[in-house]
Amino acid sequence: MQPLKFNEEFATVYDAAAGLAKSSGAHAVLLLLDGPTDWQQLRQHAAGERVIVAADTPEQLAGAHAAGLLPVVLDMAESPVYDKLSQALLEAVADEFVRPGARVVAVYSGFEARALDSISVIDLGDHLGRLTVRDLQQLETRVPLDTLQTVVNLALEIGREGREGKPVGTMFVVGDTVKVRKMCRSAGFDPVKGYSRKERNLKSARVREAIKEIAQMDGAIVVAADGTVELSSQYIDAPATNITLAKGLGARHWAAASISRATKAVAVAVSESNGTVRIFQNGEVVLRIEPFRRPMKWREFEYEPPGE
Repeated sequence: MQPLKFNEEFATVYDAAAGLAKSSGAHAVLLLLDGPTDWQQLRQHAAGERVIVAADTPEQLAGAHAAGLLPVVLDMAESPVYDKLSQALLEAVADEFVRPGARVVAVYSGFEARALDSISVIDLGDHLGRLTVRDLQQLETRVPLDTLQTVVNLALEIGREGREGKPVGTMFVVGDTVKVRKMCRSAGFDPVKGYSRKERNLKSARVREAIKEIAQMDGAIVVAADGTVELSSQYIDAPATNITLAKGLGARHWAAASISRATKAVAVAVSESNGTVRIFQNGEVVLRIEPFRRPMKWREFEYEPPGE
């Protein structure tokens, strides 16, 4: 793990971001880094300024907190920069480093790894859309906030990206797994069966990628409060008594509403038709989140030579 030197180039980019933060009324500067740096030197250079530093592992951020900086661990090494920025901002709000509607100036490697070459002014209210940590905190009594964040972010990725260019619909049931298990029956082969709890925990980027593959299969994915995937490919058999949903919502959403009414679990459903993510609690939709964007589909360049 090669440290990123706090050299003249780093200082110049930071000064530009700090000046932009001051002129735009931003509440903090966010540095999205690919590894550690000289935290003490950074703190001295940014004297008096609110600096959030984000990286993928705790090891990469070792010493940042002691130096007076605000560290955010992402565990998203294989994710694109846009998703890392979104997660860093969400975590920063959850840790109360900034307010949900704050403005932040972000510095990151937009073009070349380990080169801080991009600066953006981000209004959290616009960037995070309808999803705010304040919304998620209302559900924290039933599901830990960090687990819910992880599942919702994964659902958003599935809704936005699909899989291999095709839209994917799926459902997660989070928490109260003892009772949820009693209302599930296998839809067939369960891909997570036989793996250790560590190998099934959504904190791992590798596990999250594997779950994206499993999401293409029929049935729900059951997640424990600590983020461990307990079951997959499960049919939900919960009563739908006294449940009312908007027209156009299908069996997946009815199942999500039913299991959230019959248990203390939170259900997260991804619509196959448009990628919309809905969070259910006590049989009702408590949050609706639209995916940021669909991925670009590239086609081979077709060239027709001019006629002779």
